[in-house]
Amino acid sequence: MSNSIRDGFDRMWAELEPIGRDAQSRGYRRYAWSDADMDCRAWFQVNARRRGLDVETDGNGNLWAWWGDPDAGDALAVGSHLDSVPDGGGFDGPLGVVSAFSAIDALQASGVTPARPVAVVAFADEEGARFGVACAGSRLLTGQLSRERALSLTDVHGVSMEQAMRSVGHDPSRVGSDPARVARLGAFIELHVEQGRVPIAAPDGSVVHGLHGCGAPIGIGTSIQPHGRWRFDLSGRADHAGTTALVDRDDPTLRLADLVLAARESAAAAGAVATVGRIEVVPNGVNAIPSLVRAWLDVRAEDDERVRQVVSDAEAATGTSAQEESWTPGISFEKDLTDRLSAALAPRFGDLPLLTTAAGHDAGILSNAGVPTAMVFVRNQTGTSHSPLEFVDRRDRHAGVFALADVLSELC
Repeated sequence: MSNSIRDGFDRMWAELEPIGRDAQSRGYRRYAWSDADMDCRAWFQVNARRRGLDVETDGNGNLWAWWGDPDAGDALAVGSHLDSVPDGGGFDGPLGVVSAFSAIDALQASGVTPARPVAVVAFADEEGARFGVACAGSRLLTGQLSRERALSLTDVHGVSMEQAMRSVGHDPSRVGSDPARVARLGAFIELHVEQGRVPIAAPDGSVVHGLHGCGAPIGIGTSIQPHGRWRFDLSGRADHAGTTALVDRDDPTLRLADLVLAARESAAAAGAVATVGRIEVVPNGVNAIPSLVRAWLDVRAEDDERVRQVVSDAEAATGTSAQEESWTPGISFEKDLTDRLSAALAPRFGDLPLLTTAAGHDAGILSNAGVPTAMVFVRNQTGTSHSPLEFVDRRDRHAGVFALADVLSELC
């Protein structure tokens, strides 16, 4: 790859890097349909047009930059997302989009004319940070999230997704499944920052942890574990924090404590992971006993049964039936496609490690919809994600572009 491709990546990264970044936490707050999201979308459109790509926004807010005629079918899509979790890192999502544009640069500089349409895609609302359902854009596209439910979802301020779309000029009447668009896709490749340090079998039979542990800048994803989110509505009775005797209180925060501890204990026993990461307290006054606590439980494991067991144990501990807000079954990426990726990358990188992930991705949603899908992971020096500590050094960022360009050359 020439220095001009590396420099082009660095320029794009420098343009995108400050958008939506909080000055104090240094993390990102790029929530769906917010001002920061609109600025990211503008960045995407500018960079697509710089490359002579045709840009369109589908009915669900997903961005597509086309090289070639999309109506020709059997398109190869590459990309990821641009939104973030609250105070998230800068690489989760954007690394895949910037790398996709740079891979296009590499092919165009080499004089490659693809034999199939190629699209750079940025899926909308992948993190679900504002409205609570992850991968909303790809779920809507593929019919795995209904239009009615999506538009009625609300953020912490009571703003619905429909209202948020209207406020930035997106027509919510266009929201819904788009089988014709899905049928255009012959494959989707998502490059993503490594998240966590999963066990990897080394060639000598030992087990190392993450790409850092095995000294590889790149890995190939083989599967995504099942995961879901459940809401617990823990009711109590509002009262005075100072004048109500302990024995007379009906305090739902005690059931919140039961939920957190039960989920942790059950997850440890089941070989799963569980997190209560969002809480709403009503009325949320320092000197008032709450009348209601809403808590969201995220559970992930190697199989459905373990996930469901943790949720069941949490329900039993709290005496509350949880409401399932999202569920993503486990998927294995198409072996023929991952084998082609391994073969395409071997001349440059050698035998690459294979990774499974417990993180959700648009790649998993498309795979569930029948689109042949694969993932490429780029080494994360800290192993930390969904945090400002998430980090990919410059050399590994460029290695990701090398890898994606090689994959595009092989597949298109």
